Amino acid sequence: MKVAFVGDEGGTALSGLARELEAILASAGHEILEETPEDVNLVVNLTSLGGARPNYIRPNPSVFVASLMDTPEPGAAAELEELKKSTYAALVKTMSNVVVHRVGAGGEGAAAYFMTPELGFRTRRGEVGLAQAIADYVTPLASSRMVIENRLDEDLPSELREKGDVAAQSLMAFGRRLDAMNLLPSPFDVRKILSERDLRLIMKLFGIKQLSYGNLSARRDADSFWMSGRGVDKGHLSKIGSDLLLVKGYDPETLTILTSVPPGTDPSSRVSVDAIEHYKIYTSVPGVGAIVHVHAWMDGVPATLQSWPCGSEQLADEVLGLVLAAEDPTRAVIGLKNHGLTITGPSLEEIFNRIEGHLNQDVPPLE
Repeated sequence: MKVAFVGDEGGTALSGLARELEAILASAGHEILEETPEDVNLVVNLTSLGGARPNYIRPNPSVFVASLMDTPEPGAAAELEELKKSTYAALVKTMSNVVVHRVGAGGEGAAAYFMTPELGFRTRRGEVGLAQAIADYVTPLASSRMVIENRLDEDLPSELREKGDVAAQSLMAFGRRLDAMNLLPSPFDVRKILSERDLRLIMKLFGIKQLSYGNLSARRDADSFWMSGRGVDKGHLSKIGSDLLLVKGYDPETLTILTSVPPGTDPSSRVSVDAIEHYKIYTSVPGVGAIVHVHAWMDGVPATLQSWPCGSEQLADEVLGLVLAAEDPTRAVIGLKNHGLTITGPSLEEIFNRIEGHLNQDVPPLE
């Protein structure tokens, strides 16, 4: 794996952590680069909470960016929610896959907080072994196979172009139900914390129009399914080819999701980043008629062992394995470590009737 370190903000203590991390990665056989070519796998960005910015602009989303930052004084437990918000703001500003925010370095109460775009948030107390923990966390993620590219084929049948079909209309209705359950939260309006330039960059990089969490899909037939678009407001799904896309296949050679859209569709339209996970479940379990992903939790559910990035083939394969191992794969509830739930069912109505009133909106940190 090719690794580059960028940025010099954060002071001597953060630089020391970076050098320790660099030595660990080099000793594991990874190539440490002096520059950041397009084929770099992992970029470690040194920045600060107050001056968080991307010191490296990714040429494509397959490059994994981990930002490190320090806050000298540890925050009180009562300030944890504010800490989460400020760390998430830094994550968005730096356009990172993960931020490691160390608080109180050198003191008895030192802790490091790992934050991901999916709102995963976990705490690691103390500083001993932190660099190794960071290496253990980012190394497998930086080498994951991302399936986030789409091919938009303007071949959607004419009768589906305006309102879709019964399955598409059920997505619209249950998207509103997700919204009513407060399961589509954005931590805050990113337009208030990003410059217009940075906002355009992050929207282009991730192919999104806004931050709206969760997604849902419904099978159309044996070979295709409708799914919510990437970054669209799932509480107001309406437009075919933008808010809703018909997934008709997957090309493993190019790691591309194949979609069927109306003529004249905006070429920037993309299906949800979790499409590869849904595709593998639908093709492997014919009895699944719908899938819902929420950033919430249920006690006692089987969960993935790794915090794979959304859209990675590794996450899709691990979730599929857990679905197939469930007592009833057509009605499975699978935990995504430090992230949320993937829930299968014969229909969206059956899923919502089964989970409503049983979800905990706080996803517990899993080590």
